[in-house]
Amino acid sequence: MSKHRKKLRDLMAKPGMIVVPGGGTPLDIRLAEQAGFDVAYMTGYGNACVRYGVPDVGLIGYGELQDTVRAIRQVSDIPLIVDCDTAYGDIANVKRTVEGMESLGVAGIQLEDQVWPKKCGHMDGKFVEPRDVAVRKIKAAVAARQDKDLVIIARTDARGPLGMDEAMTRAKMFMDAGADMIFFDGPQSIEELHQICDANIGPQMANMSETGLTPILSAKELEEIGFKLTIWPSTTSRIAVRQVSEFLKHLKQTGDSRPWLDRMASLAETNAALGLGGVKAFEKDITGE
Repeated sequence: MSKHRKKLRDLMAKPGMIVVPGGGTPLDIRLAEQAGFDVAYMTGYGNACVRYGVPDVGLIGYGELQDTVRAIRQVSDIPLIVDCDTAYGDIANVKRTVEGMESLGVAGIQLEDQVWPKKCGHMDGKFVEPRDVAVRKIKAAVAARQDKDLVIIARTDARGPLGMDEAMTRAKMFMDAGADMIFFDGPQSIEELHQICDANIGPQMANMSETGLTPILSAKELEEIGFKLTIWPSTTSRIAVRQVSEFLKHLKQTGDSRPWLDRMASLAETNAALGLGGVKAFEKDITGE
């Protein structure tokens, strides 16, 4: 899987924005790969929401994360950036998380400075760890990785509780600790997006979480501001919530699914997306039938 890390590193070294869709299930990531994206993002929000059906408020731990990433890796071959939340503890937990994700072949990991239990970055009531704790965890991640191509993305949630100045200070400290990219979560204006990139702290990741705190811009607009990589982490999850809810309301009212036929994949399309063709080809190679 080191080819995935090399590919992500190569993309980071080239001009242009890296457009990265997110998902919380193996199917989401399969569909991203089939759509032709270069990289996908395994979102903690989506993992909690779609795979486990709970809110993103610290209810999902390392075991659930590892289980989801393992399932994704079994059905996809796309470079994967994994949202590892806070690494679920202090520096020993960081070591375990980095080693576990490396063994599963991920291209990059994201670690944040919230206290546990953490919350979705666009929720109220967030708290962040002291600077020294947050910095030593980034240092631990850098020291724990065996493959130097593993991309370590350091996220700070300090904007909400402590303001942009503190977030900027932490970002600089994270880069000094060895992070490869910085992720300011929750900037609240286009001016703040410019402020982040104008500081020239290091490569920057943007988060387009629709209806959240941050203005929604296109990949082109974000590239012009100075961002290098943009994630759409939970868009697919929230589309699923809206569409499935609307269908179920309709079915409850009418008992008839036919008006929705043009809004659903056919059985053949779904089976193709799930890789049935490959299973059949393998069976034919073995049986000759």
